[in-house]
Amino acid sequence: MKWIEKEFEQLTVHELYAILKERVDVFVVEQNCAYPEIDNYDQVATHMFLIDEGEIKAYCRLLPSGSKYEEASIGRVLVKEKYRGKGYAIQLMERAVNIMMKEWNEKTIKLQAQAHLSNFYAQFGFEVKSDEYMDDGIPHVDMISSQDYLG
Repeated sequence: MKWIEKEFEQLTVHELYAILKERVDVFVVEQNCAYPEIDNYDQVATHMFLIDEGEIKAYCRLLPSGSKYEEASIGRVLVKEKYRGKGYAIQLMERAVNIMMKEWNEKTIKLQAQAHLSNFYAQFGFEVKSDEYMDDGIPHVDMISSQDYLG
């Protein structure tokens, strides 16, 4: 298994296809949610994923401040269904937050979290900063990093 971080232009065609397939499988098909998954932010993102024998097990997208939000943000966080419960989501978030805070020198990070996952994200220094709202039929909350988390 290997963790990979790549800018959009560095992704191979096969990596990009695998990433988009996993995102659609989780966020559109599994969650039964028709929405524009491909949203024109991938081109400015760093894509971080765990790959094993050509299969993506976990993925997230890191966006610099000033791209989608004023703050830097982490989005499209996923672990492929058959690999959930193995600690990959924790590893993924630890790596993502540390990259943004240590390498990018970001002080604040934003998430649009599915509401039922707010306690999960809290362990990485995120606090709920909005009322619960519906986003594409799924309850969400905005969360902002509340401290320099260096896990």
